[in-house]
Amino acid sequence: MGLSIRNQIAGTVISVTAGEAMASVKVRLEGGQDITAAVTAEAAKELGLAEGSAVKALVKATEVSLATGAISGVSIRNQIPGTVVDVAAGPAMASVKVDVNGGGLTAAITADAVKELGLANGSSVVALIKATEISLASA
Repeated sequence: MGLSIRNQIAGTVISVTAGEAMASVKVRLEGGQDITAAVTAEAAKELGLAEGSAVKALVKATEVSLATGAISGVSIRNQIPGTVVDVAAGPAMASVKVDVNGGGLTAAITADAVKELGLANGSSVVALIKATEISLASA
């Protein structure tokens, strides 16, 4: 099955904390970064997610925000440092490719945000992704 989701990063489950309806799944990406995905408890069970499970973290480009540095005081669990490797900006929107240790991420952000943040090839950024916006697939 093909997917339109550009961001697909391999990793290994390091913990699963299941509640009645939702589960918090911590994943160590191939580059060594830890991320958290919030999935339904039913999905975690159906996928057989457990410590050591190989997974792919899937994130739509529209769900990746960028900052020029780490941000404190926010509920966003996933802050992944990286370097901009490509910016394709149109009049309204832009696609920004970010190299992160172990892979790459694409963020779809406004062209105004690219200008205001001064993003260009080589810029250091932090990709921000809410745990609820990360889907998991068994690898």
